[in-house]
Amino acid sequence: MNIGVPRVLVVGMAGVFSAYHLILAAYSLTLQIPFSDVPVYCAMGLYAVATVVSLLPLGPGRMPIWLATVNVVVVVAMTLLVSAELDPSKSNGYGTWYVAAVGTLMVITSTRRRQTFAWIGVGFLTVQTILWAGPAEIIQIGVVGNLIWVGVSHVLSNGMAKATRDAQRFARAEREATDWQAAQEAHVFERQFRLDQTGMMALDILRVIEETQGDLTDEQRQECLNLEGAIRDEIRGRKLLNDAVREQVMSARRRGATVTLLDEGGIDDLSDDDLDRVLNRLAAAMAGTDADRVIARTVPEGSDVAVTVVGLRTVGDGSANALGQEALEDDEVDLWLEIPRSPA
Repeated sequence: MNIGVPRVLVVGMAGVFSAYHLILAAYSLTLQIPFSDVPVYCAMGLYAVATVVSLLPLGPGRMPIWLATVNVVVVVAMTLLVSAELDPSKSNGYGTWYVAAVGTLMVITSTRRRQTFAWIGVGFLTVQTILWAGPAEIIQIGVVGNLIWVGVSHVLSNGMAKATRDAQRFARAEREATDWQAAQEAHVFERQFRLDQTGMMALDILRVIEETQGDLTDEQRQECLNLEGAIRDEIRGRKLLNDAVREQVMSARRRGATVTLLDEGGIDDLSDDDLDRVLNRLAAAMAGTDADRVIARTVPEGSDVAVTVVGLRTVGDGSANALGQEALEDDEVDLWLEIPRSPA
């Protein structure tokens, strides 16, 4: 049904065309063509119900198997009921309305992508007609036309299904290309932003290096190391940084502390207000500690905590740490803070 035309319009036209066969059937009764009216009325009722259910514009485009099976059963019943009341040795006129009705119902079934059932239905009609009135009658009463229309609907429905699949594939490829382009533009923007930011941060010290021809004092060399750490923070710290945090981190490094900021995406979902609150709390915590090592890390989504902050102070002579040993007696916790995602 995905052919670029409103489904209701297609269903309406098919309904009108189907109703025409019932009108022919009723007219044939007025002409007293069938031997008995009751079987014809039964066939008309079966056909009307099967057509209405098949044309209901509800559910998926592909007909359910149970409905396709019911349609084939209706075709068999309708063919046997009506043909039994006709004389195959003479022209029955409108009395053979059931042939066109079978074709219409099977075309609907084929269009709704149950082609196998449609071929079974028209195949039964063909065999029954040959046995009932002879091979010549399949042309005379329109059975061949049914075969042609089911064949055409089979080809068209397959073509529409393929066109739909191609359109979906092209749409998916377009979305992927758009996502790829957006990602590339984001990478370019991020790269340019980092370069500009790094340039601004390093401009003053680069001028000093140029003026002194690289002959820096110990203080200037230490400032270069601090600046290197600040640039690294911009990459690894990401959203853990605002002006207040940057100021406290640089202050801690200038007094000799080691600061590590790790943003692993745990605060990407925070609103601007919550993010400012968390970062200001982080800056306040760093300002209130004189720990030798400070580690701030985001917590994965799903936790009530946004950021954990740990401050460690080296006690004793620090020899164990210098040897790379995990000795608790050389470190003591000076700061332990969990900053919540939402205000208390």
